[in-house]
Amino acid sequence: MVEQMISLLGAAMILVAYAGQQLKKLQPDKLLYIILNLIGAIILAVVAYRVRQTGLTLVEVSWAAISAFALIRYFQKK
Repeated sequence: MVEQMISLLGAAMILVAYAGQQLKKLQPDKLLYIILNLIGAIILAVVAYRVRQTGLTLVEVSWAAISAFALIRYFQKK
């Protein structure tokens, strides 16, 4: 039950970032957008790994890696 609540939090973070970007409230190169995607993807990757969902684990680890790269680029520009 707790794990499911945590996974819902991770999914919500990614969906908030996506909706914010679609509604022109968040820009993909801004810190909040990057952090929401990174933390959400890490949460979902851990949960997917724990329940042995290989495909979902691959997607979420990739999502987290892309977000981590975006975070590195964000701080390099500053």
